[in-house]
Amino acid sequence: MPADRLVKLPARIEPKLAAAILLKGMTARYLLRKTFEVKRGHRILVHAAAGGVGTLLCPWAKHLGATVIGTVSTEEKAARARENGCDHPILYTQDDFVARVKEITGGAGVQVVYDSVGKDTFLKSLECLAPLGMLALYGQSSGPVAPFDVSVLAKRSLFLTRPGLPDYTAARKDLLESASELFEMVEKGVLRARVERTLPLREAAQAHRDLEGRRTTGSTILIP
Repeated sequence: MPADRLVKLPARIEPKLAAAILLKGMTARYLLRKTFEVKRGHRILVHAAAGGVGTLLCPWAKHLGATVIGTVSTEEKAARARENGCDHPILYTQDDFVARVKEITGGAGVQVVYDSVGKDTFLKSLECLAPLGMLALYGQSSGPVAPFDVSVLAKRSLFLTRPGLPDYTAARKDLLESASELFEMVEKGVLRARVERTLPLREAAQAHRDLEGRRTTGSTILIP
């Protein structure tokens, strides 16, 4: 690991907590603060709201003053999402999340969708956006998005981006700024990382299958 990619942990941030939160937390930070700057009064949709990044996006966005809508697969995950600041959990296994988003927003749609799922949600995510809204596709747990006609974006002058953490932390000053703001949110109690499972490194493949199958909540840590 190059030395300029390391960050110093504050005394109150334990190594296991850092392992659970650093990558996901800095991802949440660039999505909320850089890719689309969430402000008070915004309406946002977070897919996998009870997942590792989702459980950080929801409370951070709520702290910024947004109305947070999130998709989850089970009642248990809906409860978890509510605990983490999601105002309106939607069980996508039971409800059409596009229809529910329109209902919740009075037909206006959301300013931004944070989508880590990809293939299964992509086109419907676009339908949830208000005019000039942005779809931030930052993952593809269900598989890559198929080629599509970009003229679809012209219906409401929509924006689409496929961001990645390395570009937002390429300069050391940006890496340190991102980590510093993340640690500040943890120390203020805005963010609470939950280590749901600790697995040996040899079970990494199973961990990835669980992530792909959307069977996880919170963070899963691999221990050498």
